[in-house]
Amino acid sequence: MLALLAANVANVNLRRHMLAAEAVMRALAARLGEDPDTWGLAGLAHDLDAERTGTDFARHGAVAAAELADLGAAPEVTRAVAAHNPATGVVAAARLDVALVACDQVTGLVTAATLVRPDKAIAGVRVKSLRKRMREGAFARGVDRASIARCEEIGVALDDFLALALQAMQEIAADLGLEGALA
Repeated sequence: MLALLAANVANVNLRRHMLAAEAVMRALAARLGEDPDTWGLAGLAHDLDAERTGTDFARHGAVAAAELADLGAAPEVTRAVAAHNPATGVVAAARLDVALVACDQVTGLVTAATLVRPDKAIAGVRVKSLRKRMREGAFARGVDRASIARCEEIGVALDDFLALALQAMQEIAADLGLEGALA
């Protein structure tokens, strides 16, 4: 899968986002008693087509889902990948779908909260800070707070979800380029 990612995604920050989504999805799957490999694959592959679909937002997710189906990915993975973008018309209803929607957005919040720190180190980010940033609409404007809050639909309280996401991303900080400017 990493070879497929490397062949389809040139932007380093997009790759990092996809790795972050994988890590958070794996952690969430473990918390909920789901299969971490299945959930991790959905997280890793969800933006596989982002550079190719570009401004044709209605195709983003659908193209990746079709490619994953051709490669033999489980139907629940392909559905979640399509459903993470509401413009595809696939409604995020299943547990995996909703988890991916929430994880996709929370990685952006955590990354933005890290990058505004003077040391640019995720190790110093706290859940309290993320909660505060959730209420600041001007902060990380591209992050959909309502999508993050959907974590509650799958039985995970918002603060618990923020903590889970933060820890999962902290564990792969070096892969995400978030180990700090002084590291």
